[in-house]
Amino acid sequence: MSTLYSMRFSVAPMMDWSDRHCRALHRHFSKRALLYTEMVTTGAILFGLRERLLGFNAIEHPVALQLGGSEPKALAQCAAIGADYGYDEINLNCGCPSDRVQNGAFGACLMRTPELVAEGVAAMKAVVNVPVTVKCRIGVDDQEPREALWAMAHACVDAGADALIVHARKAWLKGLSPKENRDVPPLDYPLVHELKRDFPKTPISINGGFTDMDSIVGQLVALDGVMVGRAAYHDPALLLGVDPVLFGQEAPAMDQFAIVETYESYVAARLSEGVRLADITRHMLGMFNGMPGARLWRRHLATEAVKRGAGLEVLRDALAHVRGAVHDADLRRSAGEAAAAEAVATA
Repeated sequence: MSTLYSMRFSVAPMMDWSDRHCRALHRHFSKRALLYTEMVTTGAILFGLRERLLGFNAIEHPVALQLGGSEPKALAQCAAIGADYGYDEINLNCGCPSDRVQNGAFGACLMRTPELVAEGVAAMKAVVNVPVTVKCRIGVDDQEPREALWAMAHACVDAGADALIVHARKAWLKGLSPKENRDVPPLDYPLVHELKRDFPKTPISINGGFTDMDSIVGQLVALDGVMVGRAAYHDPALLLGVDPVLFGQEAPAMDQFAIVETYESYVAARLSEGVRLADITRHMLGMFNGMPGARLWRRHLATEAVKRGAGLEVLRDALAHVRGAVHDADLRRSAGEAAAAEAVATA
């Protein structure tokens, strides 16, 4: 299955967040969302613990590997390794503004050297049969966005890139932290729409600032896909709408309660392998955001899952806190409605 058919909705690569446990959780919310790894550098893959960096569970498909690097030969080697591991897509990071990435002369720095990006894309395309895509910004620092983005798009498309994912903000390599670079530079959605009009045959997805299904659907009028990052992580219930709203298919579960219950088998399997419960549940803290008991859920997992030997009972007890809070809220609501009805009847 080509991931280009699934780029209609994707969950962004997020450093320290979108690891294999996070992706397995998100897959319980949506069967169709395209999931991305954290950025993995070429040096780490070539010289590091490869299985720890690249291993993933089959339930994560479709899943894309995002590479960080700039040397074409190394990118090709790592793309081939990723394809051998079974990733459905290889993506090149041209948007991360962190100091570590800048010191390595890749990430958002590559917005200044589209010709080097093109060499990397061509090198990867020559050795893999899965789609090769590029995620970029609309520019960096004092670049004029329309010139920088179009130069990058032309270079990538000419080199054979299968799709572009555009974070619709500039990145400021000096003066803003990576966190500030996700919020401070203004979003320019119309510029990405214009890019699509000029590259009608190239699949283009947009990233940046999307927090609800209505805004996502609105972008799909002009573009091929929407990528969501922090909103999907902090409030994963958003993902329950992906399959029915964007693909016309039934969601994998009715609600978050059902997801926690079905996710138990994955958690149990990882615990049996020696994974700490907290390494899994840290991705689950936002599951009940906005619901009664959400704070109790977060507090219980944060304090109990880190303890030595913590197991499924911690997850079940946390879920019981939410169920109890929802039940109490329903009782109060029913009592209030009954009192209001009685007041109307006796008025």
